[in-house]
Amino acid sequence: RPQHLSGLEIIRDLCDGKLEGGEIGSTEITFTPGKIKGGTHIADTKTAGSVCLLMQVAMPCVLFAASPSELHLKGGTNAEMAPQIDYAVMVFKPVVEKFNFTFNCDIKKRGYYPQGGGEVVVQMSPVKELSPINLTERGTVTKIYGRAFVAGALPIKLAKDMSAAAVRCVRKEIRDLYINIQAVREPDDQAFGTGSGIIVVAETSTGCLLAGSSLGKRGKNSDKVGIEAAEILLRNLKHGGTVDESLQDQLIIFMALAKGVSRVKSGPITLHTQTAIHFAEQLTKAKFTVTKSEEEDPSKDTYIIECQGMGMINPNL
Repeated sequence: RPQHLSGLEIIRDLCDGKLEGGEIGSTEITFTPGKIKGGTHIADTKTAGSVCLLMQVAMPCVLFAASPSELHLKGGTNAEMAPQIDYAVMVFKPVVEKFNFTFNCDIKKRGYYPQGGGEVVVQMSPVKELSPINLTERGTVTKIYGRAFVAGALPIKLAKDMSAAAVRCVRKEIRDLYINIQAVREPDDQAFGTGSGIIVVAETSTGCLLAGSSLGKRGKNSDKVGIEAAEILLRNLKHGGTVDESLQDQLIIFMALAKGVSRVKSGPITLHTQTAIHFAEQLTKAKFTVTKSEEEDPSKDTYIIECQGMGMINPNL
């Protein structure tokens, strides 16, 4: 679909590659990479296709580019079936930076289903190599915070309702913690179209970040949106892993590229993660093992994802 095609096109542009079969509905592509050169690039899904998916596709490449990159990614910032941009900034970014790189993500404009129209600018410098990560100690939950938003034609009351419902839901399980979920209305010049949603993040004593999020849509009660996000968060806190189900598969490619052994403790392994491991092993010399975690508590469904990374070295630096 458009976002997958835009993803392939930005990779082609980043490395002067050749792409055949790059059209909507194509069932086979041939991609021949060249040298990853960095610089400024634009990728536009022209739909509400997710800018976060474009970011995920491009990031492992620009890390091994010859020079810094600036990516202008256009599409949906808060879209169904993909991480919201708030998740990318609040959860994905701080965790993935443990691989020893940094990036800057500037949300210029938010865009919603169905038109999209959002834009984020990602700036990133290349690295010599990635360090492995060890995320095996969950610690205890120290704070819970989040953001409930409305944009366009929707009243702020909806954001307040989502926030209050999420707080009530979390309170049932976690009583003694201050929960701070801000209700905001996106400024009109920073949002295109009409949308609403919420993200709720739990931070732990060891620096783990886990989240639950949900989007509003026509005919969906705003309380329900808040409760849905809270329930996803609580479910992710229950399994005892250090990452939530959305982050799990997003770390695989970085573990494969890093030098040394990475270990991540997770909840049940998602199909996305199994797929990511399968292809990472096909494409690199990285080796993954997934074992049931030998927990004190056998009722917990926890796993250790371990990877002997390939130790990719940036030839340009």
